Amino acid sequence: MKFIGILLAILYLAPFVSGQNKEIKMYSPSKNIEAGHYFENNKIQYAVKYNNYSIIAPSNLSIQFSDTSLFQEMELISTKKEVSLHESWKPVWGEYSNIDVVYNEWQTSFKDKNNENLRMKLVFRVFDNGLAFRYEFEGATNSVTITDEQTEFHLPLDFQTWWIWADYNTYEKLYQKTPAKEANWVATPVTFEMYDKFYMSIHEAALTDYSGATLKQKQKGSLVYETELVPWKDGTKVKTKLPFVTPWRVILLAEKPGDLIESQIIPSLNEDCKIKNTNWIKPMKYVGIWWSMHIGTETWKLGERHGANTENAKKYIDFASENEFDAVLFEGWNTGWENWGKPNAFDYITPYEDFNLTEIAQYASDKDIEIIGHHETGGDIISYEEKIDSAFALYKSLGIDVVKTGYAGAIRPEGEHHHGQFMVNHYRKVVETAAKYEIMIDAHEPIKATGIRRTYPNMMTREGVRGMEWNAWSSGNPPEHTCIIPFTRCLGGPVDYTPGIVDVLLKNNKNNRTNWNNAKMEETRVYSTVAKQLALMIVLYSPLQMASDLPENYENHPALKCIRQIPVSYDTSFVIDSKIGEYILIARKKGNTWFIAGISDKNKRDFTIDNLPLIDDQEYEIQMFNDGKNASYHNNPEEMEIKTKKIKGNQKLFAHMAEGGGFVWIIKSINQAD
Repeated sequence: MKFIGILLAILYLAPFVSGQNKEIKMYSPSKNIEAGHYFENNKIQYAVKYNNYSIIAPSNLSIQFSDTSLFQEMELISTKKEVSLHESWKPVWGEYSNIDVVYNEWQTSFKDKNNENLRMKLVFRVFDNGLAFRYEFEGATNSVTITDEQTEFHLPLDFQTWWIWADYNTYEKLYQKTPAKEANWVATPVTFEMYDKFYMSIHEAALTDYSGATLKQKQKGSLVYETELVPWKDGTKVKTKLPFVTPWRVILLAEKPGDLIESQIIPSLNEDCKIKNTNWIKPMKYVGIWWSMHIGTETWKLGERHGANTENAKKYIDFASENEFDAVLFEGWNTGWENWGKPNAFDYITPYEDFNLTEIAQYASDKDIEIIGHHETGGDIISYEEKIDSAFALYKSLGIDVVKTGYAGAIRPEGEHHHGQFMVNHYRKVVETAAKYEIMIDAHEPIKATGIRRTYPNMMTREGVRGMEWNAWSSGNPPEHTCIIPFTRCLGGPVDYTPGIVDVLLKNNKNNRTNWNNAKMEETRVYSTVAKQLALMIVLYSPLQMASDLPENYENHPALKCIRQIPVSYDTSFVIDSKIGEYILIARKKGNTWFIAGISDKNKRDFTIDNLPLIDDQEYEIQMFNDGKNASYHNNPEEMEIKTKKIKGNQKLFAHMAEGGGFVWIIKSINQAD
């Protein structure tokens, strides 16, 4: 039956390509992807084949407006084809110093039969490793309201799926692995394994002045997903005016799961950089007053356990200066935490009485350490937008060039959602306003990453994932969690997961913790070996990368030698080997140094690595930060084996990862090492 199912899927496009007189066929540059769309009886459908296998069966394309007369009767005008478009661009920071993409583009234009001034254009870009399409509307009207976007993704078979439940306000969930029929309503990116040989992920790119998209089965248990936009509080989906374009609907395709990670389609679909001078935008590695609050040894609000006080701040600055960090984050520095949940709780400019902001800023400057400021809004957008200019102006006057924003809590105005158009526009306003003050942003409780970092590279990183903090006050993140998110959440862009914990059992402060979040404190811990925590700083890329543990836990710890050397921007990257939810081995290069990292799920694994791009007869020095022989995340997570040795470029290397484990290798040529 399995072979019959695959045969049917291969043939699924047959009715679609059987002589429709308004059918448009499209191909990728190497013709490994074949797509097509046709228009008949006022209905547009599309379908996609990859390596001759159907991966999207005929699916509807439609947008519904509150004015039901708009585009209800359309006429196809023309199709324009452009072949082998090549685009090369240089990111300000990232996993690659240069990005090249090649694609073929088709633009099919329609007009509204009832109003010849109204036009709709359907634009497809077909790459060798995926495709994207969007709607472009032209005309002159005061305003339009979208009530529904009926873009469909019809799976031909019940593919294996990695997904989280759709939620209008958070992405902080554990991923599930189920057949697609059980994934009823999903957030994007959502990733599939097809025919036991191919991989696909569906997401969106260039989300601008539009609502975030989820995918919902048209009928529960069906294989037809329809775009479900996050609504405004009045139930409508998008409020805009002509002309406008939708976000790109993106389908990434790969023969190996690691190829999804290497894809640069999503950022490349965004507009070029709008910031003329980007010299002030700099990746950073940082520590901060943060983890202590989550494990309950310090507090955000003023009191005897208040974390962000002048003395403690200087301690962190000293530690950062002595250990080659670039910056320090201070959460809980400003008044208002005692009024959490109330309107206008924060003014974003008044420090607590025990935090001398001016003195601390000068102290950090004298030590050549950047300060990462913090704006927790509690979801009160009305208040934050009133105060944002004065808040950024204060930071700028003190030489503070990075701000971490937070949106924990229900959105005010009441009834709006974190992922709807109201908040999409707010998040963009923050980034644009920050750029005016030459300030970089790290957003928590954000809208999903859709590649906007190309247009606004001061949008450095964001959370949007169930991150490290969950290990401090919940049942925690299982070992497979971090082996899934590189193939799901991280496909959209950098993630501020905040790795680097070395006290993974939380034993060093077990007698000094207070229960602030109704957790079973004795059961909280980080489900990882220490070596894996180091590896996560390379695997889970972020240009603002936090080593999140307490300074006293790093003091005299051998892991600190590794952390000091890990870069925050690279020249190139590639996946050595991977299997979604089980393991990933990745290589990144900065200058002449290679950084190799691997992570595993709950199982121990051994690998032979012989595909590193090293010069055969060249001699290299390799620093190895490995799991110890008897390490296990269960009962021996701290054991590490650290050694340095010489290797030849053509030498096979053997990697061992413990249960819930990982490793980091740093490889330099001998001349460079000297």
